[in-house]
Amino acid sequence: MRARRLLPLAVPLLVITAIISSILWTQHIEARHPRADFVPPVSYREARAAVVAAQANEAAFRASQFQQAGIVNAEQLPRMQTVYFAQTGHHVSNRSGFLNFWRANGQIHTFGYPLTEEFVEDGRIVQYFERARFEYHPELPADEQVQLGLLGRDMLAYQGFPAPIEDPQTGVLYFPETGHTLWGEFRKAWEKRGGMRIFGFPLSETVDEGGRLVQYFERAKFIYFPEDLPSFFQSMRASTGYRINSLHEIQLSDLGRQLAQLRGVNIAPVTQMPGTLTWHPAIWERRIEVSLSEQWLSAYEGDLLVFRAPVATGRDGFNTPVGEYAIYLKYPMQTMADCLGGECWEVPNIPWVQYVVGGVALHGSYWHDNHGTGIRASHGCINLRIDDAQWLYGWADLGTRVIISY
Repeated sequence: MRARRLLPLAVPLLVITAIISSILWTQHIEARHPRADFVPPVSYREARAAVVAAQANEAAFRASQFQQAGIVNAEQLPRMQTVYFAQTGHHVSNRSGFLNFWRANGQIHTFGYPLTEEFVEDGRIVQYFERARFEYHPELPADEQVQLGLLGRDMLAYQGFPAPIEDPQTGVLYFPETGHTLWGEFRKAWEKRGGMRIFGFPLSETVDEGGRLVQYFERAKFIYFPEDLPSFFQSMRASTGYRINSLHEIQLSDLGRQLAQLRGVNIAPVTQMPGTLTWHPAIWERRIEVSLSEQWLSAYEGDLLVFRAPVATGRDGFNTPVGEYAIYLKYPMQTMADCLGGECWEVPNIPWVQYVVGGVALHGSYWHDNHGTGIRASHGCINLRIDDAQWLYGWADLGTRVIISY
């Protein structure tokens, strides 16, 4: 009963805390503004108003979510954090660690939405997602207990396994365990998005299926959509050889859905359990941390690390400012032009731009490949690879905190 009395009191406290944080943030940034070496796209007053409004709206959203849970009898609340996905009508919880695994390893982009609740299949707790099957292995160490089912192997058991390659060409990554290779854009995606742990060994070569290049892995099937990368960036990749990719250039097939249907698994939606939150990235406080010494960016939901990416920040004379800021303006594409420090530049087609302080923004870059190398190449902005900038743009909102430090 004590917990039930305290929950409603927590709601106004959340809102008050958010308002105080916004005031402190604006006082902090006001003391540092303006910076003569970075030209902001809007006035400081407009930027501050956008951040304060966005943070207040997000605080109100979280408060309404907790208020919804607070009116439920405490004895009916789930024992572990549980979230409901209205998109497919199913829950994901941390009873077996599935929720945090989903959040920390690619989320919708890698696994899609849940198609079932947790249930026992072949003596093991499992849950089907659009592109994966999560399995609970309590016999393994704590950080390895969530494993992904071998959906690619299961699907090929229906279709037939391709013959292995006995004499691979040079310049490819060859796996003698399965007799298959990895190369090109599929190799880049495999290495970047989880490698062996998430996708397993390749089970086929790159093959054509219905006019699309695909490749099967133990736990996934990759599909190539070259048209997702705009022609401007395709030409830049061809001429420079840099790692230039869009987020959805390599997509994962819905093997989870296909296998669930083949096996007769019930994927009908269920009623939301009392006291559960409805999934949205904003139900956890989001923040971005940029390490200037490491040249890496980390994104968090609460205390959980959900994304990491290499960056390239401002070189000497154009140093990226240290401090605590927030995203105040976003553009999916922008041309940046300026003259500072005796230099002038005009760079077109800069993708996934998110301004955090003055004229300093997080954005994709295609004119160098120095991300994470320690070579600071920018005029103060935080450069990311295009696909990383695209992921971050979709995940973050106006008001998301950005902490830049050494």
